[in-house]
Amino acid sequence: MSDGVKRRYDSSRRTEQARENRLRILRAAHELFVSQGYGATTVAEVAAAAGVAPETVYSAFRTKLTLLRRAWDLAVGGDDLDVHLLERPELRAVFDEPDLRARLVRFAGVNTAIMGRTAGLRRAVEHAAGGDPAAAEFLAEIDRARLEALGVHARAAAATGHLTAAEETCRDVLFATTDGTLWRTLVEGRGWTDEDYAAWLSHLWIATLVEASGRST
Repeated sequence: MSDGVKRRYDSSRRTEQARENRLRILRAAHELFVSQGYGATTVAEVAAAAGVAPETVYSAFRTKLTLLRRAWDLAVGGDDLDVHLLERPELRAVFDEPDLRARLVRFAGVNTAIMGRTAGLRRAVEHAAGGDPAAAEFLAEIDRARLEALGVHARAAAATGHLTAAEETCRDVLFATTDGTLWRTLVEGRGWTDEDYAAWLSHLWIATLVEASGRST
């Protein structure tokens, strides 16, 4: 009996250690990709920064591109839980808000937090895409997924009956303002706070998508 308990404990501990190693590796990869570029970063450097052997990185992720993909997933979600972004509590709270203006305020706050986690890494992917076909395809994949997700937001906005722009216009406005460029320009470049940025972004969306016709809701 005691041997069985010990084996279960050891297995559980090994699983947790493996998860901790993966998180350290992903965070180290994120920092290095942002600071020195995806192409210039080696797996050996990631391993050294994470305090593990290169073989551990390869065992967990196999390739540097997979490492980039998983680092992106971690940055978008903010954790390593296997939950689609649209199903996360902060996004469910956005969709559950019946008032479209208040919903856009909520969404601007959520998006600002995501930009803070992903904008630097996206820029690293953009730079790598110029000379790396795999990185270019990954960037296109990121934007395809983002466009699809923002289409869900646009359909939900139209369903409220208070969207004054076309549903496709709503999707495209959201798409054009959520790739990290505006956040980098205003927060990193001009020193805005995240709170100021989120407030400005929500006002922009509301003015364009809800109040454009001058109709009150």
